[in-house]
Amino acid sequence: MKHQEYNRLKELVELHILDFLPEIDPKSNTLYDAMRYSLMAGGKRLRSVLLLAACEFCGESANIGLPYACALEYIQTYSLIHDDLPAIDDDELRRGVPTSHMVYGEAIAILAGDGLLSAAFETMNKDMLLYLDDPEILNRKVRAAFEISKGVGCRGMVAGQVADVEAINCQCSKEMLDYIHLNKTAAFIRSASLAGCYLGGGDKERLNDLSIYGECLGLAFQIVNDLQDITGCEKLIGKKQGADCRGHKCTYPTLYGYRESVEKAAELLGRARSVMEKYYDEAEIFNAVIDSLEKALVREDEHA
Repeated sequence: MKHQEYNRLKELVELHILDFLPEIDPKSNTLYDAMRYSLMAGGKRLRSVLLLAACEFCGESANIGLPYACALEYIQTYSLIHDDLPAIDDDELRRGVPTSHMVYGEAIAILAGDGLLSAAFETMNKDMLLYLDDPEILNRKVRAAFEISKGVGCRGMVAGQVADVEAINCQCSKEMLDYIHLNKTAAFIRSASLAGCYLGGGDKERLNDLSIYGECLGLAFQIVNDLQDITGCEKLIGKKQGADCRGHKCTYPTLYGYRESVEKAAELLGRARSVMEKYYDEAEIFNAVIDSLEKALVREDEHA
């Protein structure tokens, strides 16, 4: 049942994901095609589902958060397009298909990412304009957009990405690794959860609990991703195995070792679950995400 609820929200996002893209001049069809190519390449839609789940968790319909959920997917896709470029990760595959720059070239890929990022903020701002006569709802939406801005910008994801690039081929400390992944991965996932809580009108207790949940989940998600880079087959992980190792990146397994990384992820998932325990069935979707990562950890542990 939990996973059915996750899939319900995922399908809602995928049904409407193109609805909020701005209309583009026919002369820019290549730009739209490149944006759409990466946007529709699949994926877990984790951040958008968490946002919609948080809306419902706080008592609102998922529909109030739909423009923001789709905006998160635009941001996530832009970040992946740019990550895959030769200047950063130099990946040829993403989600089992050729990356944007392999299909459209580096210049168009960069611009497609830029287009998706600007589309995300246009989508959120356009939605806010509909509520100028409803200060209470408008306040929620402004707070949600601000939370997303923090999570994905120079105080969040982008800062983590820069630190990640600078740590390549360097002696990386545990403090630096934590900084990288708290910002590169966890900040975005945390902001998605908090944005949904704001949109749903959640109280301070739920905001605090979702903040802890999102951060712990985000860190665990990154550790599992690092582990899968070592053990996962190309078909399963959707990209070439060992990309982090070849790129001399600072990861949990390279710094902590395989076994300790598995234990660290399990500990983080346990903390995420414990903070949501008091909500019982209300936290169904949040627990479904934890279940999925725990299953992935068990698979990784079998390779240890």
